[in-house]
Amino acid sequence: MRRLAAISCLGLAIAWLLLPFAATALAHEVRPAYLEIRELAPGTFSVLWKVPMRGDMKLSLDPVFSGETKASLPTARTAQGAAIETWALEAAALRGQTLTIAGLEATMTDVLAHIEYLDGSAWTQRLTPSEPSTTIPVADSAVKVAGVYLVLGVDHILFGIDHLLFVFSLLMLAQGLGPLVKTITTFTIAHSVTLALATLGLVHVPQAPVEAVIALSIVFVAAEIIRREQGYHGVAAQAPWLVAFGFGLLHGFGFAGALSETGLPTTHIPLALLFFNLGVEFGQLLFVAVVLALAAVARRFPLPLPPWGQRVPAYAIGSIAMFWTLQRLATF
Repeated sequence: MRRLAAISCLGLAIAWLLLPFAATALAHEVRPAYLEIRELAPGTFSVLWKVPMRGDMKLSLDPVFSGETKASLPTARTAQGAAIETWALEAAALRGQTLTIAGLEATMTDVLAHIEYLDGSAWTQRLTPSEPSTTIPVADSAVKVAGVYLVLGVDHILFGIDHLLFVFSLLMLAQGLGPLVKTITTFTIAHSVTLALATLGLVHVPQAPVEAVIALSIVFVAAEIIRREQGYHGVAAQAPWLVAFGFGLLHGFGFAGALSETGLPTTHIPLALLFFNLGVEFGQLLFVAVVLALAAVARRFPLPLPPWGQRVPAYAIGSIAMFWTLQRLATF
C-alpha cells in the first residue's frame, strides 16, 4: 500500500508536468527522416528520401554530398505522414564522400542513412542535429547496424509519451512485486510478437485506428485504477497481466508503425528488428526502474494525501489519454 501511495504521488507530479503538453503531444514524437541509396549499376544509384510531416508542413532538409554527383529531377509523393521523394543519382563513388543533411542542425529530428552497394556491402548511419555530417566508409558492419537500431528503439520508447503513460498506469494497477513482474513481462512478450509480425509484413493493420486504441488503452487502465480505489476489484485489478497482454498486442503494432516510418536496411532486416525491439525493452525497463526507485525515495518522505488524492493521477492521466483518443479519431 505504501508503494502504491508513493507511485500515486509520482503520478500526480507526472500528470501535472504533462498537462501543458497535452494539446500537442502525439504518439511517436521521434520520427527520423530516412535516406536510402541503392547502387543499380556502377556509378548509378536510386535514392529514396523520406521526411516527416506535420499536417501539410514538411521539414526543410536536403542530403548533400561533398563530391561530384549528378541528380535527376525528383518524383514527390506523400504517404503515412511523410513526404517522399525519389530520384536517380550518378557518382563515380560515394565511398569516402562526406554526407551532410542541410538544415538538420535547426531541427529536433534525426536522419537514418542507408546505402547498399552492388557488391552486397552496406552502410547505415544515424545523423543528428549536433552531428549533421558523416564520412561514408568503405563498408559497414552488422555491429554498426545493431548499434544504430538499438539506440533508435531506446529513443522511441523514452520519447513515446503514450507508451510510457500506459506502462506507468500498469505500475499503478499491479499491486505487489510478483504481479508487477508478470504484468511487465506479458506486456513485453505481447508487443514483441506483433512488432515482429507487422514489421515482417505477416500482419497488416491500419495505423490510424491503432494509434487511437493505444490512447484508449490508457483511458481504460486509468478507469480501472479509479474503480479499484472505489472498492471494485474487477478482472483488470485482479489480473493486470491480462490487460497488459491484450493491449500490448496493440502497442506492438504502434512500435511497428514507427519502425516502418524509419525504414529497415534490406540487407540486415532481422538484425535491425531484433535490436530495435531490444532497445524498446531496455528503455522500458529503464523507465520502470526509475519509477520504482523514485517511489522508494517517496516512501521515505510520505506526503499527507487525502483519500481522494490517490485518484487524482488516474483522473489526470485518463483525461490526457481521452484527449489523445479524440485527437487521433479526428485524423481518420
